[in-house]
Amino acid sequence: MGVPSINDQTTAATPNLLAAFGGRYRDELLQNILPFWLSKSRDEVNGGFFTCLDRTGNVYDTDKFMWLQGRQVWCFSYMYHQVEARPEWLDMALHGARFMQQHGRDAEGNWYFSLTADGRPLIQPYNIFSDCFATMAFAALDRVQPSDVWKDIAIDTYHNILRRRHNWKGGYNKAVPGTRPLKNFSLPMILCNLALELEPVIGSAEVNRLIPEVVHEVMEVFYQPDSGLILENVNPNGSFSDCFDGRLLNPGHAIESMWFIMDLGVRMKDPALIRKATDILLHTVEYGWDPVHDGIFYFLDIQGHPTQQLEWDQKLWWVHVEALVALAKGYALTGDERCAAWFEKVHNYTWEHFRDPEHGEWFGYLNRRGEVLLPLKGGKWKGCFHIPRALYQVWKTTASLND
Repeated sequence: MGVPSINDQTTAATPNLLAAFGGRYRDELLQNILPFWLSKSRDEVNGGFFTCLDRTGNVYDTDKFMWLQGRQVWCFSYMYHQVEARPEWLDMALHGARFMQQHGRDAEGNWYFSLTADGRPLIQPYNIFSDCFATMAFAALDRVQPSDVWKDIAIDTYHNILRRRHNWKGGYNKAVPGTRPLKNFSLPMILCNLALELEPVIGSAEVNRLIPEVVHEVMEVFYQPDSGLILENVNPNGSFSDCFDGRLLNPGHAIESMWFIMDLGVRMKDPALIRKATDILLHTVEYGWDPVHDGIFYFLDIQGHPTQQLEWDQKLWWVHVEALVALAKGYALTGDERCAAWFEKVHNYTWEHFRDPEHGEWFGYLNRRGEVLLPLKGGKWKGCFHIPRALYQVWKTTASLND
């Protein structure tokens, strides 16, 4: 039996427990989040976007981080295509893309990590995620304003990612080769999403070739059946490595990857894959939930040892909004009412603690007790991406339950 797309899926649950949430997520996206970035982040002098914004949206640092530039170009291109063809959204995407095109890459085509406000390179292209979000950005822009320029950048960057994928840090890797050759989860996770995002420019044949590889990596290599959890680092054969990195669990990464896998399961018409992703999602949310103060921990050690990450008990915006997307999709695709119950629990925590009703947008960083740790709205790591994408995904997924 095939799996319908989410927009066509109805669940067995009665009533549809999440159907009423759609309007709230839509309004937050269109009336709060996108207007905030549209009005606060644009650099009218040099091009591109400022992402270091304080609580009120004032710029407190002018450095430009290429992965956040790409994420914002993707966001406004995507919303233009998926929500409404608003000229100001397309103009915003083009504004960022032109800055990236002019300044963003080195001579070998690798995307720098950061630039000065006027586009001079600051930090070398050590981080392949700048490339990942650049290719997403230009693929999305090409979809709404077709251009050989945008398409060529997306395709060239995609092939560069594939060339670097097995040693993506290259000369920037601090580890001694051969001693402890761990594989990291981040890139396979992103490639799950990238595969579908890039289909209009790289073609279905290439996507069909890539999907089995990335699904295998996520669901067979990094997933550990004994614990039912996905680890952040494993030995090359997928086995457990008893060290700080090998014991590391990043609940947010595991949760986010599960809705990517669900989307691939829809495409592949594979209900067993969707069911497995939903089960892993539920187990990860339960495992990562703080039983004392609520919210989802940032990092955990799978054996209960202290982590290297001093920020392990912080509560981060992206972890919680990605959980909302995954739980909504899990419910829409399986009818599992545990997803609905967890969605409401995570929703209540997220909207109560992260949303800033006074100055717009959402906070990013809370301490374990759920108090605001940093009042910024954007910085080196937080930009215009996780929140608008999540609001859109939850809006469309929950609204589909009324169909």
